[in-house]
Amino acid sequence: MAELKVVIVDDAIFMRTVLKNLLLEENIEVIAEGSNGLEAIDLAMKEQPDIMTLDITMPELDGISAISRILEVSPNTKIIMVSAMGQQGMVIDAIKKGAKDFVTKPFEKSRVLQAIKKVME
Repeated sequence: MAELKVVIVDDAIFMRTVLKNLLLEENIEVIAEGSNGLEAIDLAMKEQPDIMTLDITMPELDGISAISRILEVSPNTKIIMVSAMGQQGMVIDAIKKGAKDFVTKPFEKSRVLQAIKKVME
């Protein structure tokens, strides 16, 4: 999975750091990070990542609202939603809009890696 290009988008720098470190341990390259949906769209356009992890609740533009615009500018990007417990209804909306999978915070390494593997199959 070392050749994957991943962008992490979450308004909490702590969550981005945890996720980035988890991926780096598996030799998965994190090419960029963003803190809201507008940055996610911009990064998708510039970087054309294989995978983007996207938080649901963020300032300026939430993850669900950003999905369709991300896929417009980077149609091959696989989006994995990162949600807090209790956001299952929003996760269903995200999947309907084009997200490929989701992980729940606090996440386990095995679940994150499983999601990545699943969306790349």
